[in-house]
Amino acid sequence: MQNDTQDVYFKIMAEQSTDILCRMTLNMRCVYCSPASLPVLGWTSDEMLVHFPTDLIHPEDLGLAQAAHRRYVAGKCVENGPATMRVRKEDGSYAWLEVNSSLMRNERTGAPWQMLLNMRDIGKRIQLEQHLETLALTDPLTTLGNRRAFDLALDHEWRRARRGREEVSLLLLDIDHFKGINDLYGHVVGDDCLCAIASAIASAGRRPGDMAARYGGEEFALILPATGEEGALAIAETVRLAIKELRFPHDRNAEHGSVVTVSIGSATAVLGPRGAVTPLSLLRAADTALYKAKQEGRNRVEAALLMAKAG
Repeated sequence: MQNDTQDVYFKIMAEQSTDILCRMTLNMRCVYCSPASLPVLGWTSDEMLVHFPTDLIHPEDLGLAQAAHRRYVAGKCVENGPATMRVRKEDGSYAWLEVNSSLMRNERTGAPWQMLLNMRDIGKRIQLEQHLETLALTDPLTTLGNRRAFDLALDHEWRRARRGREEVSLLLLDIDHFKGINDLYGHVVGDDCLCAIASAIASAGRRPGDMAARYGGEEFALILPATGEEGALAIAETVRLAIKELRFPHDRNAEHGSVVTVSIGSATAVLGPRGAVTPLSLLRAADTALYKAKQEGRNRVEAALLMAKAG
């Protein structure tokens, strides 16, 4: 009688809710799903009973959901707060849902009886969060990655290269006599110059792992995963020539045709699982090579090679 009364009250509440409410057995079989599944996911309540959760939760999220369910039912998880997961919609796309779960117990014995899931569509919130994250990692002028994005990408590629004992290269670029552009033509033209060069650099890094960033001021960076010294030098030279061929006027760079040019420092690290070489070492090596390129007359590429111990 108790369970029958609970069923009636539960269904009255569930059918008025815009959230999806599901009741699950302790072995994760869906025995009730509210009508909100149709507008949110495109699945009818009856279809949810057949397919949810194992057929609909994204494979990358299903294992985590099952493990959390087992811990909660076994009493090994004190709190089971909101979780996010991707659930496949009828059209094949995935919806982001925030899931709150509660363990229903028998009032007399206290034994676990069923699980109650309250699932809310948070797709718009996820999109907003992703948009804000993108803005936080983007240089607003050039739309390249900013310094924070560069730091994150370099650390990620360094770790990946170390695991695979691969090479990783870094280019640092500096616009020759950039202050003269702002002084002679104004900051608007200076900004146009930065955008044009950013586009040329981004075009050179076309592989999925390549990452171009505005490192700061008139300096740019290009991370080149799985790229050796010769490959990095070839890309650097391509970038240097592409920027010169823009023919962007720069009368205070007369020694190089009165057009905008760049100096480039290229550094390559050959990584083992351990060793003294670090991302900062690579950055310093590229910066030293860049300084040498400027000292040697600008509009040129200089390179450095770092070797990590293989042991």
